[in-house]
Amino acid sequence: MHDNVADMTETKVSAGTGETSADVREWRQLLARHADLTCALDRELQSGHGLGMSEYEVLERLANLPDQSAKVQQIAGSVHLSQSALSRVIGRLEAAGLVERNMCPEDRRAISVCMTEKGLLRQREAQPTQRRVLAERLHAPLIKSCDPTD
Repeated sequence: MHDNVADMTETKVSAGTGETSADVREWRQLLARHADLTCALDRELQSGHGLGMSEYEVLERLANLPDQSAKVQQIAGSVHLSQSALSRVIGRLEAAGLVERNMCPEDRRAISVCMTEKGLLRQREAQPTQRRVLAERLHAPLIKSCDPTD
């Protein structure tokens, strides 16, 4: 699927000149790197820990807070997910017993998400996998990581 990542990131598309600007090339490299890392993280976290990348990111953000709890709006700003996507992620984490949702005591309109002991344990177990994938892939040449045989 990503065999042509390098070729596609350098494709000439500018109208008129036939040349791609440095900004466009850098943008394509950034997108390719993001896709490579996302696929690798999803595959490794799912196979080793039953978590997708977004689930892991929510757990890690919560784990780093003093009380392992935050309002949904705070989490949304730090994980770069839409409210609806975050709601689905939190629903999956809640169904797995990794977080609990509660009404926020200070603001009854808000929902707070609190990590469970099981969630904290899962995040701690998955962290070395996440860190290993980042160390291996973040600055390495792009490869086709979405291929399950990769």
